Amino acid sequence: MSSRRRFGGRMVLAATASVMALAVTGCGGGDDGGDGVASAGGDKTGAQASRSSSSELAEYVEAQRKWVTCLRDEGLDAPDPDSKGKVDLGDRSKWKRDPKALRAQEKCSDLSVPVPESVEKAQQPELTAGEIRKNQQYAQCMQEHGAPDFPDAGADGHFRDVTWDSTSAGAKRATRSCASIIGIPDDAPTPKG
Repeated sequence: MSSRRRFGGRMVLAATASVMALAVTGCGGGDDGGDGVASAGGDKTGAQASRSSSSELAEYVEAQRKWVTCLRDEGLDAPDPDSKGKVDLGDRSKWKRDPKALRAQEKCSDLSVPVPESVEKAQQPELTAGEIRKNQQYAQCMQEHGAPDFPDAGADGHFRDVTWDSTSAGAKRATRSCASIIGIPDDAPTPKG
């Protein structure tokens, strides 16, 4: 993995505590930061963007069904995706240790697709005014204490999906300085870069 990491809006405050370690769905369930999928927008009208979003969701859910079917064909007990394409695999660490699950994941990997940006945005929880303020303060603190490329929090409180260097000395210093804003004790261990 390079020294640059993705930080997307899907990250919750707990992920922020681990210095934005990339949240990956356990079996490659389609979460790769949203790369490679165009989002609805550009010069499209709101109705066109909404239709495009609905179409992306339907395509994503269908792709997830095919992936789950493949896993089942390989002998795994995988649940159906929900209406937004999420597949609840339970204890993901079990899936990462089980040789049968690893073989199935490898065999079905070509059916695993990234979460479209429009679907990802629709799945983000709505934050309270306090959570929004906390995320905005955290972003500002990080930028002022050594991580100038840390993503800003938008008006909705979710962090913008940008690449930033979480391994630099400044980023590590900023993480220690700002951890208390998001409820992480000052003496919590920081990830190694």
